Amino acid sequence: MDRFEGQNLLNFIKELPDDESCKAYLAKIKWKDGFTCSKCGSTKGCEKKGYNYHCYGCNHVESASANTLFHKVKFGLQKAFCIVFEMSTSSKSLSSIQVGKRYGIRQGTAWYFMQKVRKAMQSSQKHPLDEIIHVDEFTIGGHEEGKRGRSYDVKKKKAVIAVELTKKHQVKRVYVKSIDDYSAQSLTPIFEEHISVTAQIVTDKWRGYEPLKQHYNIEQKLSNKGRNFKELHVIIHQIKSWIRTIPTHVSKKHIQAYFDEFCYRINRSQFKKSIFHKTIERMVENKPIYQTIIRQRLSV
Repeated sequence: MDRFEGQNLLNFIKELPDDESCKAYLAKIKWKDGFTCSKCGSTKGCEKKGYNYHCYGCNHVESASANTLFHKVKFGLQKAFCIVFEMSTSSKSLSSIQVGKRYGIRQGTAWYFMQKVRKAMQSSQKHPLDEIIHVDEFTIGGHEEGKRGRSYDVKKKKAVIAVELTKKHQVKRVYVKSIDDYSAQSLTPIFEEHISVTAQIVTDKWRGYEPLKQHYNIEQKLSNKGRNFKELHVIIHQIKSWIRTIPTHVSKKHIQAYFDEFCYRINRSQFKKSIFHKTIERMVENKPIYQTIIRQRLSV
């Protein structure tokens, strides 16, 4: 099988029933353009049993999962593929507690691998938003009683969102970035990373956007309690509702990874058939992640 398409779980299990079939899938992606040794750079070698490659230059034997985000997966490739399938095709997030119970692995191990998948879901920043863009800030954690406007509670997680709309005002793409405050300095990165200087940008009257007018085409108008940014606030509501479905605390340190996951799926809503394959490709292209897992719920 060259690539799996679709969202049917039974078909997925049928096509990739064991670790060997998953290794074969990885090997086709990893060496589709030929073999290059990760140790010496040689392109001469031969494929060996078990979907490994033997380098003629230095005799290094490399597996299909080596030097990818599947490197040294301890619980088997089929389980890893199943987690990728669920994270890429589901509209709701899974917690590491749920994944651990579902696949019979430790919660910390599940969380660590899910962070690898989210790493693959990060934006390449190669395709900036370039049409009608609505930008606003929001917080995760609800409203403060008796207060209106922006929350300055240090316990709340702050973010800025950019939503690209078509001429018919349909949501096309979304990017969200965690911020420390509402200053122009904190708001600038989402513009530099995700928005074209030729885009038509609309924000509310917040003064933090004023300095950005030097480089971007920004129109500022009253929010009118969100009525002038209806599509944007629908997405914000979806993000908050989605985060609430995770039955564990999401710390500020890791909230950006969850934003990346949300945006990855919504930006590929027109390509659901190929989203699993694309995610596997990205995991093969990314280098391994090494870090110590701190098994505390605050780190989930």
